[in-house]
Amino acid sequence: MLGRPLTRAAAFAALLTLLLIAAEPFGYRQLRENDLARLDARLEHVARAIAANLGPGGIGGPRAAEALASAARYADIRVTLIEDAGRVLADSEIEPQRIDSVQNHGEREEVQAARAAGIGRASRTSRTVGRSLRYVAIAVPGGFVRVAHDLDERDAALSGFRRQALLLIALSALGSLALFQLFHWLFQRRPMREMRRMAARISKGRLDARVPQTSDPDLSGIARAINRMAGQLRSQLQRATDDKEQLGSVLEAMVEGVLVVDVRGVTLLANSRLGELFALHGELVGRPMLEGIRNAELEDILMDAAATNETVAGSLELGGANPRTLQVQAARFPADGERIGTVAVLHDVTELMRLEDVRRDFVANASHELRTPLAAIRGFAETLLESVSLAPEDQKSYLEVIHRHAQRLSNIVEDLLALSTIESRTVKLEIAPIDVETVARSLIADSGLRFEEREIRVRLDVPNGSTALADARALDQVLSNLIDNAVKYTEPGGTIDVTIESEGSRVRVVVRDSGIGIPAEDTARIFERFYRVDRARSRALGGTGLGLSIVKHLVQAMGGEIFVQSELGEGSSFIFTLPAPVVGQAETQIP
Repeated sequence: MLGRPLTRAAAFAALLTLLLIAAEPFGYRQLRENDLARLDARLEHVARAIAANLGPGGIGGPRAAEALASAARYADIRVTLIEDAGRVLADSEIEPQRIDSVQNHGEREEVQAARAAGIGRASRTSRTVGRSLRYVAIAVPGGFVRVAHDLDERDAALSGFRRQALLLIALSALGSLALFQLFHWLFQRRPMREMRRMAARISKGRLDARVPQTSDPDLSGIARAINRMAGQLRSQLQRATDDKEQLGSVLEAMVEGVLVVDVRGVTLLANSRLGELFALHGELVGRPMLEGIRNAELEDILMDAAATNETVAGSLELGGANPRTLQVQAARFPADGERIGTVAVLHDVTELMRLEDVRRDFVANASHELRTPLAAIRGFAETLLESVSLAPEDQKSYLEVIHRHAQRLSNIVEDLLALSTIESRTVKLEIAPIDVETVARSLIADSGLRFEEREIRVRLDVPNGSTALADARALDQVLSNLIDNAVKYTEPGGTIDVTIESEGSRVRVVVRDSGIGIPAEDTARIFERFYRVDRARSRALGGTGLGLSIVKHLVQAMGGEIFVQSELGEGSSFIFTLPAPVVGQAETQIP
């Protein structure tokens, strides 16, 4: 109870001090004005006394200089005699020889006032003597008598008095404020201020802040409650942050697109994979789903899921430059109670659908490729078993057919095994710098008789370097298959061009023929197993349908790429690239 009256007393003393400080400028100004009025009266009296003593001739008379000097010494002031035109005739502080260099004083404030009203006053810093002066000028016949007194001394005296007064007031103020602050801090403000400060820090997220304990029982209870609240908020915030980061990491790592919308259809959450699936740019969160994604089928699936407690599944076919097939599963949440929103998970099954098509085609093609030789072998074998009276030459002919088809089956199986081995990467390729031109010339020379029989002209063009990083046997197999295919599908009299050229870090090989060409719809699938453009002709020419698939996998295993350019009836160009060797690169093995 002692603190309250002491605090009030200190507050009253501080208020009184503040009032004194506020009143001081007015008192100082009034004091200065009174002092200036007394100085003006004295200066006017001196000026009139000088004017009375000028004698005959006025300011230009013989007694003017004596009156000026006498008054200046007696009154300790500056005296100036100015003729009516403003020229200075004499000045008590300027040597006679310098008078002619003094500026004309006709435009001085006090001179103009004296010319108009008989007397003029002004305060300023003299440009002639360089001091702050108070001027009083009176009009006399022929000009003006001006007297001036130094204001610096009087201002210094007043300033000293003012400083003493301000010092006393300041000491009183400081004492009063110090007492007020001390008692207020000790008895009231300090604990509450500390609590407010800590509460403000906690509200800004500084949940590690704690309110210090105080001796006041009530305030101590509040402090403990605030500290408990801060600790609980910190734990909950940490758990929420961890959950959010974990959820964000999971969503961003998912290969599926995730979309969450509220009851109004506004997007609450969408991972980056969703934007990739729909080729979206910009922020989705906070916008209506249809505005961001613009897919009515997806909207229908979300609406169906919102109307039931069961998971709704559907599929989307997306067009554009990269067509996609998406499998969608959507469900409302929470499952029980009032719906908050709907979540949808979108799986990109484009590759799965393509692989399924490839698998079906492979099974169908493989079955067809195997069924023909098996049927032939079975038919001729049954004929041999059932016919006991066949002529020896017929038996031999049947056995040759069986052997030919058995050899075809063997070739298919061997190519399948080779392809499987390459795909499984169990075979080790010995990658080393190899001159592709040498390999190509050797293969062309080995097939020279075949070219002559079919009247096909073969040209090899190597405009620059042809050394590539490759496996010797794999490269030989790739070029052999491509040249063999070119021969098979080029009519007699046609041409085959093999071009090998270096393009920076790659070596580019082109095998172009003038053959029958490939339809545009078949070029994308030409490297699939057993895929044939003309099945009857391919089979008649002895191919297994696996050669180009083996070529593709071998090129990729050596770090290259292969593709085809063709036009029906205009021939085909099979183009593949291989890495060029780097200076100092050692031999490498690629499993």
